[in-house]
Amino acid sequence: MQYKLAPEIKRQVKTLVKELNFDHIKINHIHCIRSFDAKTRAYARIWGMSRLFKEVAGLEPHYIIEVISRRYDRLPPREQMKTLIHELMHIPKTFSGALLSHRGPHHEISDREIEKILKKQAFLI
Repeated sequence: MQYKLAPEIKRQVKTLVKELNFDHIKINHIHCIRSFDAKTRAYARIWGMSRLFKEVAGLEPHYIIEVISRRYDRLPPREQMKTLIHELMHIPKTFSGALLSHRGPHHEISDREIEKILKKQAFLI
């Protein structure tokens, strides 16, 4: 599989983090890549860094947002934005390197929840 840095995705993520008031996200610790030839049905994925890296190696948590070029690039702009919001929603408020599941006792990551966020931010629609 091939990867390439995706600075245009990073700019979009930076804008989303600011406009959606995702203040817990440290944008300098978010990295964005575009993958080619990935064997997945996903449009994008997020990769976290386990707490072990901090405890043993002293590394601060980082996240990588991977967009799957063959699928993500074909989406209309609004769907691309929704996909990035979806991935950002996996980052916990603690910014610990862990990832939130799609459903938990205090959160849900779903199309319905993303639509609620978009309705609050009229500029994004």
